[in-house]
Amino acid sequence: MTPSPPSPHGSDPGNPKDPKKTPAPKAAVEKTVAEKTVAEKAAARKAGGKRTAAAAVKASGRKAAPQEAAGGKAAAEETPAQRTVAEKAAAKKAVTKKAVAKKAVAAKAVTKKTVAKKTATKKTVAEAVAAETAGTETAVPKKAASKKTVAEKAAPAKRAAKKGVAKKAPASAKERASRPPVPPSAGPVQAGPVQAGTAQAGPMEVALSPALDGGDRERLLHGTHHDPHAVLGAHPAPGGIVFRAFRPYALSVAVVMGELRAELHDDGDGFFSGLLPLREVPAYRLVIAYEGTVQETEDPYRFLPTLGDLDLHLIGEGRHEELWTVLGAHPMTHEGVPGTRFSVWAPNARAVRLAGTFNFWDGIGYPMRSLGSSGVWELFVPAIGEGELYKFDITRPDGSRTQRADPMARRTETPPATSSVVEASHYEWGDAEWLASRGDRPAHEAPLSIYEVHLPSWRPGLTYRQLAEQLPGYVRELGFTHVELMPVAEHPFGGSWGYQVTGFYAPTARLGTPDDFRFLVDALHRAGIGVIMDWVPAHFPRDEWALAEFDGRPLYEHEDPLRAAHPDWGTLEFDYGRREVRNFLVANAVYWCEEFHIDGLRVDAVASMLYLDYSREPGQWTPNEHGGRENLDAVAFLQEMNATVYRRVPGVVTIAEESTAWDGVTRATHHRGPSGFGGLGFGLKWNMGWMHDSLQYMSHEPVYRKYHHGELTFSMVYAYSENYVLPISHDEVVHGKKSLVSKMPGDWWQQRANLRAYLAYMWAHPGKQLLFMGQEFAQGAEWSEARGPDWWLLDPAYGAEADHRGVRELVGDLNSVYRSTPALWERDTVADGFEWVVGDAADDNVLAFLRRDADGTPLLAVSHFSPVVRQDYRLGVPDDIPAWFEVLNTDAGRYGGSDVFHADPVKPEPQPWHGRPASVRLTLPPLSTVWLRPA
Repeated sequence: MTPSPPSPHGSDPGNPKDPKKTPAPKAAVEKTVAEKTVAEKAAARKAGGKRTAAAAVKASGRKAAPQEAAGGKAAAEETPAQRTVAEKAAAKKAVTKKAVAKKAVAAKAVTKKTVAKKTATKKTVAEAVAAETAGTETAVPKKAASKKTVAEKAAPAKRAAKKGVAKKAPASAKERASRPPVPPSAGPVQAGPVQAGTAQAGPMEVALSPALDGGDRERLLHGTHHDPHAVLGAHPAPGGIVFRAFRPYALSVAVVMGELRAELHDDGDGFFSGLLPLREVPAYRLVIAYEGTVQETEDPYRFLPTLGDLDLHLIGEGRHEELWTVLGAHPMTHEGVPGTRFSVWAPNARAVRLAGTFNFWDGIGYPMRSLGSSGVWELFVPAIGEGELYKFDITRPDGSRTQRADPMARRTETPPATSSVVEASHYEWGDAEWLASRGDRPAHEAPLSIYEVHLPSWRPGLTYRQLAEQLPGYVRELGFTHVELMPVAEHPFGGSWGYQVTGFYAPTARLGTPDDFRFLVDALHRAGIGVIMDWVPAHFPRDEWALAEFDGRPLYEHEDPLRAAHPDWGTLEFDYGRREVRNFLVANAVYWCEEFHIDGLRVDAVASMLYLDYSREPGQWTPNEHGGRENLDAVAFLQEMNATVYRRVPGVVTIAEESTAWDGVTRATHHRGPSGFGGLGFGLKWNMGWMHDSLQYMSHEPVYRKYHHGELTFSMVYAYSENYVLPISHDEVVHGKKSLVSKMPGDWWQQRANLRAYLAYMWAHPGKQLLFMGQEFAQGAEWSEARGPDWWLLDPAYGAEADHRGVRELVGDLNSVYRSTPALWERDTVADGFEWVVGDAADDNVLAFLRRDADGTPLLAVSHFSPVVRQDYRLGVPDDIPAWFEVLNTDAGRYGGSDVFHADPVKPEPQPWHGRPASVRLTLPPLSTVWLRPA
């Protein structure tokens, strides 16, 4: 039965003038009437005695003395007649008292007999229940006869409790009428069945507890209570300790304290309560009987909060750098009890409840408490451990409800399922040597050659652990220094390739558990390969179970719909101006680096974050406070993220995918540039301009390339404005853009020759390299996330296998020579590491340059993008190098070329050329790049 709604004025439930209160139930009214009748009879007897004495005085013919009139002692000079009357009255009174006493003794005997009979009946019921559950419960041995009875043990405590309570006046009829009806189970209750693992528990008397406030009851029933721990659990009250449990669907609830057991009264609607004569809250457990089963558990509402004041303070300020350690689901031992702490940030919620496999996805009995003004809700649930599924059942400001996955979940179900999973890591790392040395050189001064991988499709069907058996060996054979993993954070739609994230703290469950992912990272590190991960803080999808309007109002997204909606992908942009949202993202960046030993974060879609008018028409965006189009909140966020990651995780690199000419992407955050902004603080930036220009040049037929020569040389105009990565990424080989080899003009031989020449030009150009999977062996088809690379092209049974294997061998040699030649990477970001030899030979489709290491040792790179052989091509060189020898030639026969090469060292001649005092004469193979080093 649903109770009446509470009075908005909080009036006394016993106030008969309050029209909003429910009339006393019939049983209570009948009891009150009976009590009133007994009281009236006693008053009448007392009044009758007084009238008899008065009548005797009147019959004596005198006036009553003042003492008599007042009921006092008779005067000393009273007459013998008066004494006779008094003696008769006294005798009559003595007879009456004796009769009453006799009746009381008889009644008491009857009462004892009745109680004993009831006790025996209840004992029989208890024994029957115990016998029924004996098949599933552990038998408890009988107690030794020498032990004190439970009643004897409880008696001292009971006497002590009674001694400390002042004697109360009898309740009035009005007070008794205002009490709630007594449930059938009221009164002393005998022990119920004993559960496995529970000590033999004896009965304890349970009194009715103070009635639960109607407002609290309604809020708990309807999921709008912000502080259930103030109502549920055990709390001191007049007369002892009140125990109150909210267990919908339970048949009964008992409190067990050592060897004592007390059945709580059933208050209806799943509420159970009782008042025990205790001085302080004891250690106790709950025994809950449901239909067909009995559970023994700790009471979740007896525990103090698991989050400290410092944690809440840092969360409120948006500066908790280890946010994942306090929010989300964490198996732990709290106050000596194992269980899981659940906590979530939902400041707009009216209430939050916990739903999961452990309560059949009905959170009504698991309300969480609000921890002050922090917006954090928390609940410690005993006996819940790893592997349990859960969500947060949120009551929105409008009263509607929604079940949401945990934004901080460290593990999720496999999509399309959407639940969060309780997780704790047990992985033992074996990469200490790698971590100790990875920061020896800054990334921009170290060799960095990246193989970009989409894990689900690299070898379709493999798990993280199976990938760990194949990927490290393959990458090491090719000579790459790092892999870059396309986003591994959980995402609902595989077709997004991971770029629409819902589980920012959970590696995708498609390939295994978080510890399985750790195993893969560890295997790569032990193979000497760094791990960079794509990270997506620019936007998130609108799925109704995820972050969008998480607690009923815009929370992670901007409250302005125009600012929130990402125009390109139908997603939502983060509100970087809200400190808690910034904290969520900054801590997430640190989380991947610290918890998964990630060596670098490539930050996706930075340009869409930096500009308020990104992909928006006039009228669809609002200028910043200075009237500009820069998103100042996003700038501050990126600066904070980079500064925090570099401070906390030495040796890690952050890389920006930023497609505009934003000033200072890789400049330090405290150094201001011409724009007035401090640098964004990234370590490296993708050189999208070089990628577009160079691919555009290569797509032209050689006969037309002389008209586009600037597309290949323009990159050196700005090469040192940032620290660059040269990316041939997944974006360039999908959606009709063709694979890398298919972009090249000419027949199949020319396409492969162009590709080989282009790759060697790329490896020699200032900047680090990135190549997407499948392009290392000249895959002809576009990449498909469903199919993955065409590995069959490397099958010896395939007729053109040698053509594809030749390109793969070239990539391996490029990486090998690159890593052993500091001139190609040591001074990537400073102008004196590069010198043009000839950059304007457009008619010849030739460009040549020198790269130098920190000691000045050079490497000569010559690219020739015509399909002809050029004999005796003269190039100016330094005169202090006695001879040059060829270390790499993309036209080598084993790569599939025409095998035009220099077998002997090339010696300079004293003839000045290209502004240098000496020169060499080379034979330039067709569509080739040649590298020469000092002999």
